[in-house]
Amino acid sequence: MTLDAATTDARTLYRIMSTAVAPRPICFASTVDAEGLVNLSPYSFFNVVSVAPPILAFAPLYRGTDGSAKDTLNNIRATGEVTINVVEYGIVEQMSLTSVTYPPDVNEFEKGAFTERASELVKPPRVGEAAVSFECTVDQVVELGQEAMGGSLVLARIRRVHLADRILNSEGKIDGQLLDLVGRMGGNAYVHAAGSALFEVPKPTQATCIGVDGLPDYVRNSSVLTGNNLGRLGNLQALPSAAEVAKARSDERVQYALLQGTDTVELLAKELIEAGETQLGLATLLLTED
Repeated sequence: MTLDAATTDARTLYRIMSTAVAPRPICFASTVDAEGLVNLSPYSFFNVVSVAPPILAFAPLYRGTDGSAKDTLNNIRATGEVTINVVEYGIVEQMSLTSVTYPPDVNEFEKGAFTERASELVKPPRVGEAAVSFECTVDQVVELGQEAMGGSLVLARIRRVHLADRILNSEGKIDGQLLDLVGRMGGNAYVHAAGSALFEVPKPTQATCIGVDGLPDYVRNSSVLTGNNLGRLGNLQALPSAAEVAKARSDERVQYALLQGTDTVELLAKELIEAGETQLGLATLLLTED
């Protein structure tokens, strides 16, 4: 299926974009209006866009029903301040309650049973249950489209950061396993970004890595290895030496696989790569050239 964005209705595009561009972090935004009334609402069109200066960006959409601006945007225009809180698994359903379109005089902190904690530099309060909160002033609001479901990009400059002690390791750094985050998917779906859902990918070794194009053709064209397997092999700095290949041949697992044939060797190599024994995995694959 191919769609022309210019002729596709906004609701269809929203369903596609919000499902395909995911998971997305959630900006749990606290604001106040000119009279000091508090608003709390989540936005998943959100991310980090600069570190120097420290800028967070999120985009409240104009309502799809009548094209009106949401309270968050109105408040930001009135005061130029916002406090952005992160959302963990333990509060995700409470957070969901605050996404309802309440009248401006309704305090969503109360609807979601959240604790208002005074900020230090800005008026919007922090969510007491949030593990991380950013007190921000708004640099600018970029109007992207003022019709229904149009977006206004809010560029919020971080002025103060609050970190809960419970998410810090012994070095005072955030531990991703302790920070029990959730991400927004499409429709009613979320992702729990913790435990086995977290995995690591070694950073490329820049120009010194051999790249997938530096692997032998029979390795690149393997019907057993996945794209991720090839990417991990391509991150090596050099092909295994003759001594490393000879050492691989002496491994009992490799000897058994060689007796079974090429497919078994490739399956073993795949297991080795995914277990982190990348150099041995590639050396094992090179034995199939004999």
